[in-house]
Amino acid sequence: MYKLIAIDLDGTLLDSYGQISEKNKNTIKEAINQGVEVVLTSGRSIMSVKNLADEINANNYIICGNGAMIYDLKKGEIIYGNLLNKNKVLQLIQICDENSIYYSVYTKNTIITKNLNYNVLFYHQENANKPDNKQTHIQIVQDIYNYILNSPEEEYIKLVVCDNNNIIFNSIIKILKGVKGVDVLDVGHMSRKLIKSGTEEFSIEYFYTEINSQNVDKWTAISHLINRLGIKSEEVMAIGDNVNDKTMLENAGLGVAMENSAPYIKEIADVVTSSNNEDGVAKIIEEKILNIE
Repeated sequence: MYKLIAIDLDGTLLDSYGQISEKNKNTIKEAINQGVEVVLTSGRSIMSVKNLADEINANNYIICGNGAMIYDLKKGEIIYGNLLNKNKVLQLIQICDENSIYYSVYTKNTIITKNLNYNVLFYHQENANKPDNKQTHIQIVQDIYNYILNSPEEEYIKLVVCDNNNIIFNSIIKILKGVKGVDVLDVGHMSRKLIKSGTEEFSIEYFYTEINSQNVDKWTAISHLINRLGIKSEEVMAIGDNVNDKTMLENAGLGVAMENSAPYIKEIADVVTSSNNEDGVAKIIEEKILNIE
């Protein structure tokens, strides 16, 4: 019996438009009603994950920033963290600025960026359908280096680097991988997100990487949480689609990849469910938790 389900958001629980389907919501709520702990496990910041956790009544814990922190929703506090310090963030920003590449910096609750582009444009569009108190906070700043240098904030979740040119992108990755004390996510494919504008829709496609403090990953955070809850690793089901889900798919009792996952993610998973646009999360929970054929 699986006692905890760790679920990724983008590309997994969320469809291509950033929405949670009613089937996914209802199935997860039924699993929670049966006593299963459901933990959203995302690269996003606290507020963004918290608001989505509210939609599915998963009100105990969330894991944010690819495992950089565990947040206790009931107590309203971080119970585990491995964050980037200010000096390291400034070092990374300087490299990005010198190489004229797009980046955004994630604090616990805010995305700091120079303009609305790539992944931040998607979050901005996502905000359009949400009330003010449930939006992902985006701070547009022209001089990010000096903004952070003078900020009272001392710890940061991650830095995201994006570009639509693979040659330019790979050249900056080589430099960033030489920075000590950080882990650079090795994403082997282009991200694609859909945005609706009235009756029309268009896609955002880009190469990206996420930079966290060293030894940050989703399974390390899950391990801290299950030790706290008295749950064994074989009692964990992990569902994801991307390279930042790799460690939790490899180490959970059941690692589930989405049909829309990259081939190398499907290979390491125990099973593959339907895509994020076909209620894949609900289908695997029905099969493995609710025993619905």
